[in-house]
Amino acid sequence: MTGPQAIYTHGNHESVMRSHRQRTAANSAAYLICELEPGMSLLDVGCGPGTITADLAERVAPGQVTAVDAAAGSLAEARRTAAGRGLGNVIFAVADVHALGYRDDSFDVVHAHQVLQHVADPVLALREMRRVCAPGGMVAARDADYEAMTWYPAVPAMDEWLALYRRVARANGGEPDAGRRMHSWARRAGFTEVTCTASTWCFATPEERAWWSGTWSERIIKSAIAEQALTRGMATRQDLERLSEGWREWGAADDGWFAILHAEILCRG
Repeated sequence: MTGPQAIYTHGNHESVMRSHRQRTAANSAAYLICELEPGMSLLDVGCGPGTITADLAERVAPGQVTAVDAAAGSLAEARRTAAGRGLGNVIFAVADVHALGYRDDSFDVVHAHQVLQHVADPVLALREMRRVCAPGGMVAARDADYEAMTWYPAVPAMDEWLALYRRVARANGGEPDAGRRMHSWARRAGFTEVTCTASTWCFATPEERAWWSGTWSERIIKSAIAEQALTRGMATRQDLERLSEGWREWGAADDGWFAILHAEILCRG
């Protein structure tokens, strides 16, 4: 029987992976790392290129980390990341978070970063993460909230970009404004103890603006987002070029500032 399905909105274009490679445990899982101890077993769901995975593996060593992703290509890069850092305590597998192929109570920690916004049934996903988490363990998840993103100066094309992205993501079966829903999803998944926190990414220095605007100005015309918007008739090629130029305009502003709100949940019970 086929379970819930959703399309990964961003895809695996180089502009996307370039952004994902900048993620570390320090900038993307700070709410969790203080809870980790050597010897813990950890499942990293949606590991992508493996940069966060590798950081977590170093913290729980000699405990084993199992890193899973729905995309085999991402796993190949994650393997190279782990190998390049000399990590021998990480194994990799293709997996669907809606139906994890592991026994009940298999891991001390189950972690997912920027995953729940892309899945067809985030409550079912959290139930599966809870199922494979051992008694006394924890499930940790962090997701952005697109509607809560904010920037300056005002660039009309950026407003159009956000509206288009949210339409495409929802057409794919995801929920781009996942952050505000995380607590509710966790409670519906059956968790009795949920610690909620929030943190941000902020891009304001010239280097940060150049990098962030560069990834998105390319992503909106070359990644899976562009393909999906064009295929569904949500935008024309000219529309996407205009949005890309809007990103470059924002990135060139000397007083430019962009912030992303992330919701974090640490779940037990």
